[in-house]
Amino acid sequence: MKPDIDNAVTGNKIHEISEEPTYSGINSFYRRKYTKDLKEVDIAITGVPLDLTVTHRPGTRFGPQAIRQASAIMAWEIPWPWTFNPFKELTVIDYGDCYFDPGKPDTICQSIEDHAATILKSGASVLTLGGDHYISYPLLKAHAKVHGPLSLIHFDAHSDTWAEEEKRMDHGSMFYHAAKEGLIVPWRSAQIGLRTQNDETHGLNIINARMVHAMGPKAVAEEIKRIVGDHKVYLTFDIDCLDPAFAPGTGTPVIGGLSSFQALEIIRALPGINLVGMDVVEVSPPYDVGAITALAAATIAAELLCLKVASKDADD
Repeated sequence: MKPDIDNAVTGNKIHEISEEPTYSGINSFYRRKYTKDLKEVDIAITGVPLDLTVTHRPGTRFGPQAIRQASAIMAWEIPWPWTFNPFKELTVIDYGDCYFDPGKPDTICQSIEDHAATILKSGASVLTLGGDHYISYPLLKAHAKVHGPLSLIHFDAHSDTWAEEEKRMDHGSMFYHAAKEGLIVPWRSAQIGLRTQNDETHGLNIINARMVHAMGPKAVAEEIKRIVGDHKVYLTFDIDCLDPAFAPGTGTPVIGGLSSFQALEIIRALPGINLVGMDVVEVSPPYDVGAITALAAATIAAELLCLKVASKDADD
Protein backbone atom coordinates (compact mmCIF):
# COMPACT_ATOMS: atom_id res chain seq x y z
CA MET A 1 0.00 0.00 0.00
CA LYS A 2 1.37 3.39 -0.98
CA PRO A 3 2.14 5.51 2.10
CA ASP A 4 0.45 8.87 2.60
CA ILE A 5 3.27 11.28 1.76
CA ASP A 6 3.67 14.63 3.57
CA ASN A 7 1.26 14.04 6.44
CA ALA A 8 2.51 17.39 7.75
CA VAL A 9 0.54 19.01 4.92
CA THR A 10 -2.42 16.68 4.42
CA GLY A 11 -2.99 15.72 8.05
CA ASN A 12 -4.72 12.58 6.83
CA LYS A 13 -3.13 10.53 9.63
CA ILE A 14 -3.39 12.96 12.52
CA HIS A 15 -3.92 10.08 14.97
CA GLU A 16 -1.70 7.58 13.20
CA ILE A 17 1.97 6.92 12.59
CA SER A 18 2.88 8.16 9.11
CA GLU A 19 5.07 5.78 7.12
CA GLU A 20 7.10 8.23 5.10
CA PRO A 21 10.75 8.24 4.03
CA THR A 22 12.90 9.52 6.87
CA TYR A 23 15.01 11.62 4.50
CA SER A 24 12.36 13.67 2.69
CA GLY A 25 9.12 15.56 3.20
CA ILE A 26 8.01 18.50 5.28
CA ASN A 27 10.09 19.11 8.40
CA SER A 28 7.40 18.84 11.11
CA PHE A 29 7.90 17.13 14.46
CA TYR A 30 7.22 13.40 14.18
CA ARG A 31 5.41 14.03 10.86
CA ARG A 32 2.56 15.78 12.69
CA LYS A 33 0.25 18.10 10.78
CA TYR A 34 1.82 21.55 10.40
CA THR A 35 -1.00 23.98 11.14
CA LYS A 36 -2.11 27.07 13.05
CA ASP A 37 -5.58 25.59 13.60
CA LEU A 38 -5.85 24.90 17.34
CA LYS A 39 -9.41 23.59 17.31
CA GLU A 40 -9.69 20.38 19.38
CA VAL A 41 -5.89 20.18 19.72
CA ASP A 42 -4.48 18.58 22.87
CA ILE A 43 -0.80 19.44 22.42
CA ALA A 44 0.78 22.01 20.12
CA ILE A 45 4.47 21.54 19.45
CA THR A 46 6.21 24.82 18.74
CA GLY A 47 9.73 26.11 18.30
CA VAL A 48 11.44 29.17 19.74
CA PRO A 49 14.63 29.72 17.70
CA LEU A 50 16.45 31.99 20.14
CA ASP A 51 20.17 32.12 20.99
CA LEU A 52 20.64 35.76 21.94
CA THR A 53 20.97 35.16 25.69
CA VAL A 54 23.72 32.54 25.78
CA THR A 55 26.89 33.04 27.82
CA HIS A 56 29.11 30.89 25.62
CA ARG A 57 28.51 29.33 22.20
CA PRO A 58 25.54 30.45 20.07
CA GLY A 59 23.69 28.25 17.58
CA THR A 60 20.51 27.16 19.37
CA ARG A 61 18.43 29.23 16.97
CA PHE A 62 18.85 26.23 14.67
CA GLY A 63 17.72 23.81 17.39
CA PRO A 64 13.99 23.53 16.68
CA GLN A 65 14.49 22.64 13.04
CA ALA A 66 17.24 20.15 13.86
CA ILE A 67 15.00 18.43 16.41
CA ARG A 68 12.17 18.23 13.90
CA GLN A 69 14.47 16.76 11.27
CA ALA A 70 15.86 14.19 13.71
CA SER A 71 12.36 13.19 14.76
CA ALA A 72 11.72 11.86 11.25
CA ILE A 73 14.12 9.02 12.04
CA MET A 74 11.69 7.79 14.70
CA ALA A 75 8.37 8.75 13.14
CA TRP A 76 7.63 5.39 11.53
CA GLU A 77 6.83 3.73 14.90
CA ILE A 78 5.51 4.44 18.37
CA PRO A 79 8.16 5.49 20.90
CA TRP A 80 9.76 2.38 22.45
CA PRO A 81 9.20 0.92 25.05
CA TRP A 82 5.82 2.59 25.55
CA THR A 83 2.99 0.26 24.55
CA PHE A 84 0.61 2.84 23.12
CA ASN A 85 0.51 5.31 20.26
CA PRO A 86 0.48 8.78 21.90
CA PHE A 87 -1.03 10.28 18.76
CA LYS A 88 -4.11 8.09 19.15
CA GLU A 89 -4.54 9.30 22.70
CA LEU A 90 -3.82 12.98 22.02
CA THR A 91 -4.38 15.27 19.06
CA VAL A 92 -0.89 16.64 18.43
CA ILE A 93 0.08 19.24 15.85
CA ASP A 94 3.21 21.15 14.91
CA TYR A 95 2.29 24.80 15.36
CA GLY A 96 5.47 26.12 13.78
CA ASP A 97 7.84 28.61 15.35
CA CYS A 98 7.39 31.70 17.49
CA TYR A 99 8.21 34.90 15.62
CA PHE A 100 10.12 37.68 17.33
CA ASP A 101 12.22 40.57 16.07
CA PRO A 102 15.87 40.01 17.10
CA GLY A 103 16.51 43.67 16.34
CA LYS A 104 14.16 44.63 19.18
CA PRO A 105 15.43 42.57 22.13
CA ASP A 106 13.15 44.33 24.60
CA THR A 107 10.14 42.79 22.83
CA ILE A 108 11.35 39.18 22.68
CA CYS A 109 10.18 38.03 26.12
CA GLN A 110 6.67 39.37 25.52
CA SER A 111 6.56 37.87 22.02
CA ILE A 112 7.32 34.40 23.40
CA GLU A 113 4.83 34.79 26.25
CA ASP A 114 2.10 35.94 23.86
CA HIS A 115 2.85 33.06 21.48
CA ALA A 116 2.44 30.51 24.27
CA ALA A 117 -0.62 32.30 25.65
CA THR A 118 -2.39 31.99 22.30
CA ILE A 119 -1.93 28.22 22.38
CA LEU A 120 -2.91 27.88 26.03
CA LYS A 121 -6.03 29.99 25.52
CA SER A 122 -7.31 27.36 23.10
CA GLY A 123 -7.11 24.71 25.82
CA ALA A 124 -4.10 22.96 24.30
CA SER A 125 -0.88 22.21 26.15
CA VAL A 126 2.48 23.33 24.79
CA LEU A 127 5.63 21.32 24.07
CA THR A 128 8.33 23.80 23.09
CA LEU A 129 11.54 23.09 21.21
CA GLY A 130 14.42 25.48 21.87
CA GLY A 131 16.28 27.65 21.52
CA ASP A 132 18.40 28.67 24.50
CA HIS A 133 17.08 28.12 28.00
CA TYR A 134 15.95 31.69 28.58
CA ILE A 135 12.79 30.82 26.64
CA SER A 136 11.53 28.87 29.68
CA TYR A 137 11.05 32.16 31.55
CA PRO A 138 8.40 33.71 29.25
CA LEU A 139 6.89 30.24 28.81
CA LEU A 140 6.55 29.94 32.59
CA LYS A 141 4.96 33.39 32.71
CA ALA A 142 2.31 32.30 30.21
CA HIS A 143 1.67 29.00 32.01
CA ALA A 144 1.51 30.59 35.47
CA LYS A 145 -1.18 33.01 34.29
CA VAL A 146 -3.33 30.00 33.41
CA HIS A 147 -2.36 27.48 36.09
CA GLY A 148 -0.99 29.57 38.94
CA PRO A 149 2.45 29.01 40.55
CA LEU A 150 4.02 25.82 39.22
CA SER A 151 6.30 23.04 40.33
CA LEU A 152 9.40 22.97 38.16
CA ILE A 153 11.09 19.73 37.12
CA HIS A 154 14.38 20.94 35.70
CA PHE A 155 16.96 18.68 34.01
CA ASP A 156 20.23 20.55 33.50
CA ALA A 157 23.97 20.73 34.13
CA HIS A 158 23.44 24.25 35.48
CA SER A 159 21.10 25.65 38.13
CA ASP A 160 20.12 28.73 36.08
CA THR A 161 19.38 30.45 39.39
CA TRP A 162 22.40 32.74 39.57
CA ALA A 163 21.35 35.95 41.29
CA GLU A 164 21.76 39.34 39.63
CA GLU A 165 21.05 42.83 40.86
CA GLU A 166 19.62 44.05 37.59
CA LYS A 167 17.28 41.81 35.61
CA ARG A 168 18.80 40.75 32.29
CA MET A 169 17.97 38.48 29.39
CA ASP A 170 20.21 35.57 30.32
CA HIS A 171 19.93 31.79 30.13
CA GLY A 172 21.62 31.44 33.54
CA SER A 173 19.36 33.52 35.77
CA MET A 174 15.77 33.06 34.59
CA PHE A 175 14.76 30.56 37.29
CA TYR A 176 16.11 32.95 39.94
CA HIS A 177 13.59 35.49 38.67
CA ALA A 178 10.88 32.86 38.23
CA ALA A 179 11.22 31.94 41.90
CA LYS A 180 11.32 35.57 43.05
CA GLU A 181 8.23 36.43 41.00
CA GLY A 182 6.22 33.46 42.22
CA LEU A 183 6.02 31.70 38.86
CA ILE A 184 7.38 28.54 40.48
CA VAL A 185 7.14 27.11 43.99
CA PRO A 186 10.77 26.35 44.94
CA TRP A 187 10.12 23.80 47.69
CA ARG A 188 7.82 21.90 45.31
CA SER A 189 10.44 21.92 42.53
CA ALA A 190 13.34 19.62 41.63
CA GLN A 191 16.55 20.19 39.68
CA ILE A 192 18.19 17.06 38.30
CA GLY A 193 21.73 16.50 37.00
CA LEU A 194 23.37 19.72 38.20
CA ARG A 195 27.16 19.72 38.20
CA THR A 196 28.25 23.36 38.32
CA GLN A 197 28.78 25.51 41.41
CA ASN A 198 26.09 27.79 42.80
CA ASP A 199 26.06 28.35 46.57
CA GLU A 200 22.43 29.48 46.57
CA THR A 201 19.59 26.99 46.00
CA HIS A 202 16.82 29.58 46.45
CA GLY A 203 14.81 26.82 48.08
CA LEU A 204 14.79 24.41 45.13
CA ASN A 205 15.46 20.71 45.75
CA ILE A 206 18.62 19.53 43.98
CA ILE A 207 19.41 16.00 42.84
CA ASN A 208 22.87 16.61 41.41
CA ALA A 209 24.64 14.43 38.86
CA ARG A 210 26.58 12.44 41.46
CA MET A 211 23.35 11.72 43.30
CA VAL A 212 21.67 10.54 40.10
CA HIS A 213 24.53 8.15 39.38
CA ALA A 214 24.44 6.82 42.95
CA MET A 215 20.65 6.56 43.33
CA GLY A 216 19.66 5.19 39.94
CA PRO A 217 16.78 6.38 37.70
CA LYS A 218 13.89 4.74 39.56
CA ALA A 219 14.86 6.21 42.93
CA VAL A 220 15.42 9.62 41.36
CA ALA A 221 11.96 9.52 39.78
CA GLU A 222 10.37 8.53 43.10
CA GLU A 223 12.08 11.46 44.82
CA ILE A 224 10.90 13.85 42.10
CA LYS A 225 7.32 12.59 42.49
CA ARG A 226 7.56 13.01 46.25
CA ILE A 227 8.74 16.60 45.85
CA VAL A 228 6.15 17.77 43.31
CA GLY A 229 3.23 15.75 44.70
CA ASP A 230 0.00 16.53 42.86
CA HIS A 231 1.07 20.12 42.16
CA LYS A 232 0.88 21.32 38.56
CA VAL A 233 4.24 20.73 36.88
CA TYR A 234 6.26 22.45 34.18
CA LEU A 235 9.07 20.17 32.96
CA THR A 236 12.10 21.66 31.24
CA PHE A 237 14.93 19.58 29.81
CA ASP A 238 18.20 21.31 28.96
CA ILE A 239 20.04 18.89 26.68
CA ASP A 240 23.31 19.66 28.47
CA CYS A 241 21.95 17.63 31.38
CA LEU A 242 23.29 14.76 29.29
CA ASP A 243 27.02 14.13 29.30
CA PRO A 244 28.73 15.61 26.20
CA ALA A 245 29.43 12.04 25.08
CA PHE A 246 25.69 11.77 24.43
CA ALA A 247 24.97 15.42 23.54
CA PRO A 248 27.99 17.32 22.21
CA GLY A 249 25.84 19.80 20.28
CA THR A 250 25.14 22.31 23.02
CA GLY A 251 26.48 25.69 24.00
CA THR A 252 27.82 25.00 27.49
CA PRO A 253 28.76 21.31 27.78
CA VAL A 254 29.84 19.90 31.16
CA ILE A 255 31.33 16.42 31.55
CA GLY A 256 30.10 13.92 34.14
CA GLY A 257 26.46 14.17 33.17
CA LEU A 258 23.59 11.76 32.70
CA SER A 259 23.58 9.15 29.99
CA SER A 260 20.69 9.24 27.56
CA PHE A 261 19.48 5.96 29.08
CA GLN A 262 19.43 7.39 32.61
CA ALA A 263 17.45 10.44 31.49
CA LEU A 264 14.93 8.37 29.55
CA GLU A 265 14.45 5.93 32.44
CA ILE A 266 13.77 8.79 34.86
CA ILE A 267 11.14 10.24 32.53
CA ARG A 268 9.58 6.80 32.00
CA ALA A 269 9.19 6.42 35.77
CA LEU A 270 7.31 9.72 36.23
CA PRO A 271 3.71 8.82 35.21
CA GLY A 272 1.24 10.33 37.64
CA ILE A 273 2.70 13.82 37.80
CA ASN A 274 0.34 16.67 36.90
CA LEU A 275 2.20 17.77 33.77
CA VAL A 276 0.84 20.99 32.23
CA GLY A 277 3.79 22.28 30.16
CA MET A 278 7.18 21.17 28.88
CA ASP A 279 10.18 22.13 26.79
CA VAL A 280 13.43 20.70 25.44
CA VAL A 281 16.14 23.31 24.92
CA GLU A 282 19.79 24.18 24.19
CA VAL A 283 20.34 22.01 21.11
CA SER A 284 23.07 23.74 19.08
CA PRO A 285 23.48 21.99 15.70
CA PRO A 286 26.76 23.74 14.73
CA TYR A 287 28.49 21.78 17.53
CA ASP A 288 26.65 18.51 17.00
CA VAL A 289 28.20 15.28 15.69
CA GLY A 290 26.10 13.16 13.37
CA ALA A 291 22.96 14.87 14.73
CA ILE A 292 23.12 12.74 17.90
CA THR A 293 22.21 15.70 20.12
CA ALA A 294 19.20 16.55 17.98
CA LEU A 295 18.18 12.90 18.03
CA ALA A 296 18.47 12.82 21.83
CA ALA A 297 16.29 15.92 22.08
CA ALA A 298 13.71 14.57 19.63
CA THR A 299 13.56 11.31 21.56
CA ILE A 300 13.13 13.13 24.87
CA ALA A 301 10.36 15.28 23.37
CA ALA A 302 8.56 12.14 22.16
CA GLU A 303 8.99 10.61 25.62
CA LEU A 304 7.38 13.68 27.16
CA LEU A 305 4.35 13.21 24.91
CA CYS A 306 4.11 9.64 26.16
CA LEU A 307 4.56 10.81 29.75
CA LYS A 308 1.66 13.22 29.25
CA VAL A 309 -0.55 10.33 28.12
CA ALA A 310 0.63 7.99 30.89
CA SER A 311 0.14 10.67 33.54
CA LYS A 312 -3.37 11.35 32.29
CA ASP A 313 -4.18 7.65 32.40
CA ALA A 314 -2.74 7.39 35.91
CA ASP A 315 -5.05 10.17 37.08
CA ASP A 316 -8.19 8.68 35.49
